[in-house]
Amino acid sequence: MSFENPTQIFEEGAIEEKGENARLSAFVGAIAVGDLVKSTLGPKGMDKILQSASTGEILVTNDGATILKSIALDNAAAKVLVNISKVQDDEVGDGTTSVAVLAAELLREAEQLVNQKIHPQTIIEGYRIASAAALKALEETAVDNSNDKERFRNDLFAIARTTLSSKVLAQDRDYFANLATDAVLRMRGSTDLTHIQIIKKAGGKLSDSYLDSGFILDKKFGVNQPKRIENAKILVANTGMDTDKVKIFGARLKVESTGKLAELEKAEREKMKQKVERIKGHGINCFVNRQLIYNWPEQLFADAGIASIEHADFDGVERLALVTGAEITSTFDHPEHVKLGHCDLIEEVIIGEDTLIRFSGVAAGRACTIVLRGATEQLLDEADRSLHDALAVISQTVGNPKITLGGGCAEMVMAKAVDQAAQNVAGKKALAVDSFAKALRQLPTILADNAGLDSSDLVARLRKAVYSGMSSSGLDLMTPGGGIADMRELGVVESYKLKRAVVNSATEAAELLLRVDNIIRAAPRKRERM
Repeated sequence: MSFENPTQIFEEGAIEEKGENARLSAFVGAIAVGDLVKSTLGPKGMDKILQSASTGEILVTNDGATILKSIALDNAAAKVLVNISKVQDDEVGDGTTSVAVLAAELLREAEQLVNQKIHPQTIIEGYRIASAAALKALEETAVDNSNDKERFRNDLFAIARTTLSSKVLAQDRDYFANLATDAVLRMRGSTDLTHIQIIKKAGGKLSDSYLDSGFILDKKFGVNQPKRIENAKILVANTGMDTDKVKIFGARLKVESTGKLAELEKAEREKMKQKVERIKGHGINCFVNRQLIYNWPEQLFADAGIASIEHADFDGVERLALVTGAEITSTFDHPEHVKLGHCDLIEEVIIGEDTLIRFSGVAAGRACTIVLRGATEQLLDEADRSLHDALAVISQTVGNPKITLGGGCAEMVMAKAVDQAAQNVAGKKALAVDSFAKALRQLPTILADNAGLDSSDLVARLRKAVYSGMSSSGLDLMTPGGGIADMRELGVVESYKLKRAVVNSATEAAELLLRVDNIIRAAPRKRERM
């Protein structure tokens, strides 16, 4: 009998991890990611500094999705957690840390069950029973106040305040929560956040930020043009307005004398003059172009008393067209088919040291601009991310108006329901259902740990309160020493959609990784020798 190597089916250099090892690798990677971001959870969470090795750029953030997106990971399971936090960010806008932490805690519990020789498929079945019970309890405790305008605005304000309490804007959270609520309510039920523009200008302090009911464009008017236009008719265009180029690429021109060159230039200028005449024919008093406008056409616009704005970046042009009710135009032969934008007033405003252009009384009426002020670029970027989270969550809540309670309350209510469901499950599956409840109870534990409080005492007290029927109890982390308080009275409110997405995504990610029994890494590509 010969003991030769078994047949090699993978390319040389490929790595295969099987069974126990593969599962261990999946657990370890996911749990490590959970541990990495869990210190950022809650109102007393800490920030991380991320520094790029190539550019040296610095990011200071406590936004789970931003942290996970920015770090280079080698572990396949860790990347699954990065993806669920990214989806949570795209879908709801907040809860990105919670979803990664909950998935990691579910896998931490699953690891212990696997060590007790319970089959992964049994754990998955248990987790499914548990998540169904948890989501049912969450739905039953969710409240919808959307019929009462005043109460619903208070709910939205409370949600924004809760979201911001764990971010850099926590010091001025009431101010920014109001700002975000006003901005979203202006959109009248739309969840399209492109109507809300955020402009960041370094200088001043965070509380100098304000909401402007118009649309602000970070550009300047052309030379000698009117700086203030009332009852504006705006043509938004994406067209070439640079005259001194012969626009046939790859063409070569030979001229016998400079006189001939002058003729060419004259023809070009004449062509441009005709184009400007066609644009003037639309009966406008403001022309906004995505591309550059050279001196000659700019002068022609100035002579006609038309203000022109050049190089309004694509985002600016798109938004401006959206909020003024214009359509972006690139040909000007049929003025009757062109949709112009309208607004009451266009004027220059000064923010910090910069001059910008404000369009007030825009046709859409829903648009607004939030001007963020702050000491440093990093602070402004983080404030932008925080505000975006708040805006996203409020706009989602307008669409799905149910609300639930924060401060670990919703998690404990779900854990209670899961514990009750476990009593009706037979066999080893019951252990998995129990583990799910344990993982849910980890979230309030982490909140208390991050606040430097005695988590085992606090969570035990919270558990007693919720299990004995005080179902709006949660952790009060703001008062010294902490305690158990009524979350509804404190206004610690979260979006039902957000909580549901966290539980759903975390459970599905944990299931996905539990099924793994093989990890195959491709061989690195060899460099071809010349």
